Amino acid sequence: MQNLDLFIPITLFVCITYAIKAVVDARVRKQLVASNVSQELIQSIVEADELRRRHATLRWGVVLVALAIGFGLMEAFGWRDFTPGVLSILLGATGIGNLVAYHLSRKMPG
Repeated sequence: MQNLDLFIPITLFVCITYAIKAVVDARVRKQLVASNVSQELIQSIVEADELRRRHATLRWGVVLVALAIGFGLMEAFGWRDFTPGVLSILLGATGIGNLVAYHLSRKMPG
């Protein structure tokens, strides 16, 4: 963590991007409500958006847990150098996390 000053511009970029996305989403919803669209259509759009957010949260959670397990394995075996084997463990953990998230999202109601 010697290059902590590198995180400041990255964090600023992420925050600005998220703020722009929130404003655009709010404006789209406002125009949708103002355009006299049926309540059923608005309700279905809101429910689909909520389901998409839940699936995204599930995916991120499962992938981060899988990566944590991968990093834990690296620490347990004492692998400190960045080698193709270490990279394969991290990529494999990410892939397994995505597959588990997909499987869990298929079982979710919705």
